[in-house]
Amino acid sequence: MPRRILIIDDYDDLASALGEEFSASGHEVVRSKTRREAIEIADDESFDMVITDLDGRHLVNDSSNNGSGELECLPEIGDEIRSNIKAFKICLKHFRRDEFKEEELIGLVRTTLNYKSKFIDRGPEIKDRYEKIDFEVPSVIALMDDILEYLMKRVEKLGVVKPEKSNLFVALDEAFVNAVKHGNKFDTSKLVRISVEISPKKASFTIEDEGEGFNVNEIPDPRDPENLFKTSGRGVMFIFNIMDEVSYNDRGNRLTMVKLTEPGE
Repeated sequence: MPRRILIIDDYDDLASALGEEFSASGHEVVRSKTRREAIEIADDESFDMVITDLDGRHLVNDSSNNGSGELECLPEIGDEIRSNIKAFKICLKHFRRDEFKEEELIGLVRTTLNYKSKFIDRGPEIKDRYEKIDFEVPSVIALMDDILEYLMKRVEKLGVVKPEKSNLFVALDEAFVNAVKHGNKFDTSKLVRISVEISPKKASFTIEDEGEGFNVNEIPDPRDPENLFKTSGRGVMFIFNIMDEVSYNDRGNRLTMVKLTEPGE
């Protein structure tokens, strides 16, 4: 079915090519060059998909909006705005679920990530780049596969890890699957929120689901001989062993993990 898609892209690294692709497929595409312009166009509830590709000076809130509102789907950036920040976000928070088909959703995300990969490394020296990458997507396992592949390419490109020498893929895969399977219980009406910050020194990953949460301290220790044949707890143990920093919120539905740049990278 035709979808309404908003693409916010300050330097047209993505909007024209991706817009033509989606328009050719019968979707309605609206393009914006700035955060302020996007807010003036419409609220994001009227769009099935919002794609944001902004950097540095275009990420700050414009006080001249005079209270005109804010797009929920825009990237959240802290007070300190670096000129070399690149912020990319795919938001499917308001994706209409009537006639919902997973393959349609997967196609939209996969196409976006493929186009983004073609243009992302043009411009400033990548060694000094900071990337903010966000996803708000329904609980679909296949979406996690595409997102994981994209993120692994980014941490490799920015020099945080070398995939062939790192188990980062395992930790992220466990976290993503847990959010979909155990957190949201495969309920596609619930979202998984993934927020990633990558710098030359480290990569930080936050994964949040809309489930009831859990107490990580109550997970059976898989190293205990009595739990030898139990599968629960192994994924969490992998995450703690692979990542340099791991923390859960009190509710247990939001996981934050940090991977420091490996020596010699």
